[in-house]
Amino acid sequence: MSNTLKYLLIFDFDETIINENSDDSVVQVAPGQELPDWLRETFEEGYYNRYMQKVFEYFGDQGVTLADIKTAYENIPLSPGMPELFRFLFKNQDRFEIILVSDANMFGIESTLKSNGYHSLFRRVISNPTNVGKSGHLNLGPYHTHSCTQCPANMCKRKVLTEYLAERSHDGVTFENILYVGDGANDFCPSVIFTSTDVAFPRKNYPMHKLIRKMEEQQKNSYQARVVPWDSADVVSRYLQALFNKS
Repeated sequence: MSNTLKYLLIFDFDETIINENSDDSVVQVAPGQELPDWLRETFEEGYYNRYMQKVFEYFGDQGVTLADIKTAYENIPLSPGMPELFRFLFKNQDRFEIILVSDANMFGIESTLKSNGYHSLFRRVISNPTNVGKSGHLNLGPYHTHSCTQCPANMCKRKVLTEYLAERSHDGVTFENILYVGDGANDFCPSVIFTSTDVAFPRKNYPMHKLIRKMEEQQKNSYQARVVPWDSADVVSRYLQALFNKS
């Protein structure tokens, strides 16, 4: 039996749920609160995930514990209005299916969500896998491979979303609307397949918002989704409340 749910609500993590980039924030656990030049110089554009694998290895070599890393993630501040938005979603969670798609890592995201009491809100958290190695180091891997030329080598969120929708359709679940809260260029990528009934919430003047504007400037009406920029997540709460009042 097919079950049509109204809303699939998708969140990014870095600079969306939290107000910082978690990869930058976690550097504070390094000796002297910074990484050595030789390590920073190994970074290659499009391969941030591979770079962070080396960062976690370095932490382990320097005696940084998992508890230190976990505490750093737990202390990252949430974005403005995000606690209020999550309180609203807890009260109305039967109206949504909520997932998180992030190019950060599972250990960091789960540490943050659990410490703030939000983990149970998400049906699924999709991010780069982490495990603890024999020596107690945190290991980080890529999420998948893909052929998208716009996205980092380890994750294309358009592919993630397409596969998720196909899986839910196979389960007999379809959605009338997709609602997407994000900030980055990799959040723009999945949003280009949205239809006019879907809503993109790009963080105001961040890369996702700029790319949407650029696409619209190049060809009017080429971006199909409704665009609701936010600087505080209160904007998202108000929009969702208005949606309910209409339905």
